[in-house]
Formats: sequence, structure tokens, C-alpha cells
Amino acid sequence: MIARTDQDFKGLKEVGSIIRIILDEMETLVRPGVSTLELDHKVGELLSLHGARSAPKLAYNFPGYSCISVADEAAHGIPGPRILQEGELVNIDVSAERKGYWADSGRSIAVGKIDTHLQKLCDTTKKALNAGIGAAKAGQPINAIGRAVEQTAIKGGFEIIDGLVGHGVGRNIHEPPEVHNRFQTSSRKSLQEGLVITIEPFLTPGIGEYREGEDGWTLLTIDGAPSAQYEHTLIITKGAPIILT
Repeated sequence: MIARTDQDFKGLKEVGSIIRIILDEMETLVRPGVSTLELDHKVGELLSLHGARSAPKLAYNFPGYSCISVADEAAHGIPGPRILQEGELVNIDVSAERKGYWADSGRSIAVGKIDTHLQKLCDTTKKALNAGIGAAKAGQPINAIGRAVEQTAIKGGFEIIDGLVGHGVGRNIHEPPEVHNRFQTSSRKSLQEGLVITIEPFLTPGIGEYREGEDGWTLLTIDGAPSAQYEHTLIITKGAPIILT
């Protein structure tokens, strides 16, 4: 989507702020002993409270209000009876629609106290996201985002999970263009002012490959290594992008 009107900016900011509020609330609820289904039910309650709808349910009939992925589950984990354990990482990805506008955000959250290597994974993934955001300016090549993310990951000693990418958003949950987390030499497209995209690095200490789980939804690291993801929806401008989530 290209945001052009005041109504576009207003609608996108409203749905983005709802997602941010929900994720902030989830951070206070994540603890050892809570189930991923309990967390998802709360996401559903908060979406309804704010007049928004779950994007994965709406677009794909996903069996949850949010995607909740634990440990070696990199993305699209189905909420269920799984009980969170001390020292794990849980990723909560919330995407929503409100009044025809869509936005998407996720973050990895520590369950209790985590080991230093997992904390470094989280810190580096956040740095990679911020580096990608810093490279996202109108007129710049879209592959500048991937270059910035990849350089940050390598410097931190982690691998990018190939195939898991950011994307356009705004009028649906997944729109063109793909926003890769590696430098794509073949990509010559430039970022357009008003373009609405997500940037979402997926980093791991493992080999950086994933497989589809038996449930047909969950994506797991192929070597069982942990992963982290942080994601924002933003609007491209000539200067710093407008972060909606």
C-alpha cells in the first residue's frame, strides 16, 4: 500500500497503536506456567476491545488470534496447551485489521530469566531491526534494508533464517514487495514515499534454515536451534520512516 491521504495515515496509526498496546500487555503476562492459549485468548479480548480483528484469522483462517512461537519455533506457531517454561524465548506476532487498514508487529519475549546467549540473540535481532529501519528511506534501494540487517547479524555472530522476510502491508496482511533480510543483488527496486512495509529480522545461532511442522502452519528451525524475531510496520518517508507499531 502507498499511504497518500490523511485518512490513510490516521487509519494506519490507529491500527498500529492497537497492536503496540497489545504486545506491551503480552510482555506483562508472559511468565513460567502460563499457556500459549491463555495468552492468545487475551490477544483476542484486546483486539475486540479496540474494535480490531485478527489479521491471520481474517486472511487465512489461522487457528489463533495471534502467532505464538516457542524455542525452535521460528514463526506461525499455533496457540495451544503448551506451558511456557523458565528460560525459554516466546515470540508473539500480532497483526490486525481495523476499518480497512492492516498492520503487523512481533517481538520475542523472555520467559523468566534467560541465558546470556539467548539475551545476546535478542539484543542482536533488535539491533538488526533498527539497522534495517535506519536504511529505509524514499529513493533508496529496497536491498539496502537487507544489507543493513545482514551486516548486523553477521557482526553479532548469528545467522539469518532464509526465506522468512518482511513484506508490504496496509490493505491486506501480505502485500508486495518482499523485504529481505539479506542483501539481494538482483533487487533494483527503490523505496517509494508512502510505501507501507514491515521489517522483521529472524536470527538464530544455528544454520539459518527452517522446516514446516506437521500442523501445516508452524515453521521450525531445521536444526532445533532457538530463534528471535522483532518486527515493526512503518511508512517510508524521505527522512526517518514513521514507525506505526
